[in-house]
Amino acid sequence: MKSLQKVQPTDHELLLLMFSGDEDAFAVLYRRRQGPVYRFALQMTGNTVIAEDVTQEVFLALLSKTAKYDAARGSLASFLYGVARNLVLRRLEKTVEVEDSAGPEDILDDLTRRETIESVRRAVLSLPPVYREAIVLCDLQDTSYEDAAQVLDCPIGTVRSRLNRGRSMLAQKLAVRV
Repeated sequence: MKSLQKVQPTDHELLLLMFSGDEDAFAVLYRRRQGPVYRFALQMTGNTVIAEDVTQEVFLALLSKTAKYDAARGSLASFLYGVARNLVLRRLEKTVEVEDSAGPEDILDDLTRRETIESVRRAVLSLPPVYREAIVLCDLQDTSYEDAAQVLDCPIGTVRSRLNRGRSMLAQKLAVRV
């Protein structure tokens, strides 16, 4: 006897249902996309509070229709990363020293983590934002070059060159710490 698997609706289908008033569609969409958006914001800022705020703002913008998603321009995931990117960049501009924004609880947690992970995290956070966002999207979030180019609003070649430069900078920073 064959088991029947329920076909999961696409992001676009969920979005249409959500805009027609289906609250369950939003819940499914949120559960599906919240984690990656949060991880992107966290890896860009290194701050859990900011990452939580950015994630919430991304989905509030989607609910309020202030963010104009166009399926013809790309996937919903790319769109959400783009909104998150803009919010993160605004936060980074307001914060003079992002690395000093971690609270005492974060410092205690960091002390218990492996030294290698902490070194990589600090190295990523110390990258200039244009290289950091390329590294976070492509290397840490496994976003395709095409989607990253859409999120970053630049050609694929620019994404590749930023990745190359960012990886070189990371290698140099990590080599100094060894």
